[in-house]
Amino acid sequence: MARILCVWFPDWRLRRPDAPSGEPCQVVDDRNRVIACNELAAADGVTLGMQRRSAEAVCPIVVTLVSDPAAEMVAFEPVLAAIETMVPRVEPSEPGLAYVMLDGAVGYYGGELAALERIAKELDAIDIAGYRLGVASGPFSSRHAAIQATSADPIVIVEDDAEFLASLDVSVIDHDDLVATFRWLGIGTLGELAGLPRDAVVSRFGTVGLHAHRVATGEQRRPSPRDVPDDPAVTELFDPPLDNLEQAAFVARSLASRLIDQTRVSGVVPHRVEIDVEAADGTVRTRTWRSADPFDEGALAERVRWQLRAWLESVSSGIRGGLARITITPADLSDSGRQLGLHEDAAVAAEVDRALVQTQALVGVDNVLQALPQGGRDPIERIAWHRWGEEPAKGERDPEAPWRGRVPGASPALTPPEPHRLEVEWDTGMPVRVRLGSRWEPVLSWAGPWRRMGRWWLGEEAADRYQLVTSAGAFLCEVRDGAAYLTGVYD
Repeated sequence: MARILCVWFPDWRLRRPDAPSGEPCQVVDDRNRVIACNELAAADGVTLGMQRRSAEAVCPIVVTLVSDPAAEMVAFEPVLAAIETMVPRVEPSEPGLAYVMLDGAVGYYGGELAALERIAKELDAIDIAGYRLGVASGPFSSRHAAIQATSADPIVIVEDDAEFLASLDVSVIDHDDLVATFRWLGIGTLGELAGLPRDAVVSRFGTVGLHAHRVATGEQRRPSPRDVPDDPAVTELFDPPLDNLEQAAFVARSLASRLIDQTRVSGVVPHRVEIDVEAADGTVRTRTWRSADPFDEGALAERVRWQLRAWLESVSSGIRGGLARITITPADLSDSGRQLGLHEDAAVAAEVDRALVQTQALVGVDNVLQALPQGGRDPIERIAWHRWGEEPAKGERDPEAPWRGRVPGASPALTPPEPHRLEVEWDTGMPVRVRLGSRWEPVLSWAGPWRRMGRWWLGEEAADRYQLVTSAGAFLCEVRDGAAYLTGVYD
């Protein structure tokens, strides 16, 4: 097996203009997990993988930034270009992390150490400091070799993968519950885990246990013996060329869907893909992306979008005149996927995704939306919309905040974009009947009021919310300035 170099920048996600230099700082992903932190935050107890709330509890003054992988990839592109001047086969995994196949470079430069020194010299030439280099026989081993490198000794070469892995703590397995169980059983290192019979581990822990045991024993993923299509690549041509990132991102999702559909027919999934684009001036650019987990449509479309943005926004190696062609070619195909849930139907899920992609093509990307909960006092404020198939933006309001005066659940099924006037008859402060069209309906039961203090600095006035139940339905209304307005209809 060819030797693999891992190039890792531990603080890459912190290399952004809004990151403070003299304060504790952390970067969180879309699941509010800490994916990067500076030394000041780490000294106060912030660790990678920690939840944002836990990190802010141990370090209340930490500055929290939300990761922007596309922008981070734009900044990472010059690093990849510099490495490619020395070794052509560079495979990014995420911003700040890339793998390089060293089989050709070792022969050309006269050894692994010589090749690494040339790559390090090239990175120093473009004034990119803080890198860590790890070399091993597999991507997992090389990744943890890079993690063990330091600023004083940035290069770690693993001669024996099995011996190296045996010394690693069991926490390197990315499964918190499984790691906790292993520790409870007295298993603290991968070496101790590798010494257990595989059959016993699989019998006790199932698929995740099998994966953990394979990691501990240093087994690498093998190519699938199944037959695959002769030409599984997917291509899209553009006339006139595309120069809009939004259009290119939409095409990327469509291509990703087609590619995964083609490989799924043969029962395989790609762990590496090659993204090949041609500019209007004939310039061709190619990049190979690697993933430890098999690519699905969402993950593949995300990587393609990051790469297209990096090329389109690059000054030195940009795509002049727009995109004339995009081709995605799968590599490193494997039939080892993931374990489905008990009631999960992958075929139905794929069919739903395909139907939504086709719907987007017909009605436009802005007309197929997904909803996510966010904080707020009114039902219409508690929903944040984003395009289907895209990563949701961070909500403006924290749903866990104490929204005093919030109407209790369940939420109404329908909320009009703007409140409609509603005629309500009152008797000594109690709602008696509601006018629905041409008839009056008596109020059978009601709840409220819930006082909503308006944003007085914006000229909003205070209002009271009521829940009204009639024989024709249940309604949420808001009363302000002596008038009632319909703000929701319950199912």
